[in-house]
This record gives sequence, C-alpha cells and structure tokens, in this order.
Amino acid sequence: GDAGGAVGAALWAHHEIRGGDRSPVLTRPGLGRAWSHAEVGEILEDLRIEAEELDEAALLDRATADLQAGKVIGWVQGGFEWGPRALGHRSILADPRAPDVHHRVNASIKFREAFRPFAPSVQAGAEDRYFEMIPGGEQPSEWMLMVHPVKPEARELIPSVTHVDGSARVHVVTAEANPRFHALLARHGEATGHPILLNTSFNLKGEPIVSSPIHALATFERCGMDALYIEGWRIDASAKRSARENCDVDLRAATESP
Repeated sequence: GDAGGAVGAALWAHHEIRGGDRSPVLTRPGLGRAWSHAEVGEILEDLRIEAEELDEAALLDRATADLQAGKVIGWVQGGFEWGPRALGHRSILADPRAPDVHHRVNASIKFREAFRPFAPSVQAGAEDRYFEMIPGGEQPSEWMLMVHPVKPEARELIPSVTHVDGSARVHVVTAEANPRFHALLARHGEATGHPILLNTSFNLKGEPIVSSPIHALATFERCGMDALYIEGWRIDASAKRSARENCDVDLRAATESP
C-alpha cells in the first residue's frame, strides 16, 4: 500500500544507519487465510451449488481448456495475497491473445472504465520472449510492481495486456512463489505455445479483492465470468442459475408452509 514508502525508509535506516539485521527475503505472497478442499466442498454443499471436483492434473487441464476456449475464469487458490496486487491466489484470468477480452472483462466482469489496463502473468524464464525487461527489476516484477516495455513484435500477440504506450506491468511467476499458478502457466504454454495469461484482481469495481470462498461465490454470482475454480472445485456459470432456483424453491417453501 501507500505506507510502503514510510516503512521502506524506516527499514533503510535500520539496516544502513544502525546496522540492524535483515529478516529473511519474502518469496511467497500467499500469507493470508486459506481454505482447504474439504472446507470449500462443505460450503458448496450447504449452498446447494453444483460443482465439479477435480484432482490436480484435471484442474490444470480443465482450466487450460476454458482459457483456450476464450472463457474468463476466477482463480481462488491458497492463502490470500500479501501486498497490493493479485498474484495468482485471488485472480481473474483470461488468454491475453484474444484482442477483445480486456473490453469484456472491463464491461461485464469488473464493471469499470474501458481504458483500464490489465497485467500479464508470465512463467519465469519466458518473460524475455515478450518484454524488454529493465535491468534491476527482477525482484519487483515477481510482485507485479514494475512496468516494462512490450517488445514490438509481441504487441499484436498479447494486445489485451499491452498498454496504449506499449508497456505492461509484468508479473513473473516462479514455482517457488506459487506452484499451482506456475503449473497453470506452464500447462497453458504447452497447449498454446505461450505461457502467459491476463491477470487482474478478483473483485468488482469499488470492492476489495475477494478473500473467502463465500466472497468469491458472491462476486461470481454478480458478474459475467464463465467459470470459477476454488481449491480443486470448478463451478460453471450455469450453476448461478441453479443456485438462484434453489433459493427460490426454499423461499417459496418457507412462505407456503402453515
């Protein structure tokens, strides 16, 4: 957040002036609360939401197939992110090669202005294929905190994550930082030749990033996302209608009972 400058100044003084010890380097963003596969299953059962249960390989294959088909998916895995960006734990994902997907995400999913850009998440080691990585920006880019030029030959390939000035706020994903999201990028790369995805925070305009499964389900219900993946469960957009019908049945039963 904006307080980072003040905290950074205090840490600089602690290290450089007072000679204080440094703490271990922070490498994983998912430090917040997480929900297990079983806990999410209980929530889905309680809410009577139809969901597909997937093992790890099927999860990656299914999500990759959705992305290849031009679908926009919600991705809720592991602990909530520490920091100002969604880094593959509470994200909305799409294939950045689709020329109009950013317009769709802005208009019918995020409900925000059409000019607002999106960031690319790219598998570590492949970033030089698409971006002119600025020297010294390696560590900030793992936290989606630095803008780099998109290579001219890549701008038409990934239009949905290229800003109007030809730049992008690049997120380089390592297996150490986020094993499951890294595996999804790798699987998408195997299927398409491009281990890169459009990544934006899982929230609607004016709202915080979703934290819990309930928050994610409620947001999914209110927007035009095609599928939601939560800890090994896949919920299709058709389940929104099913859940509403279940609620209507429950309400009618309650009002009609003597």
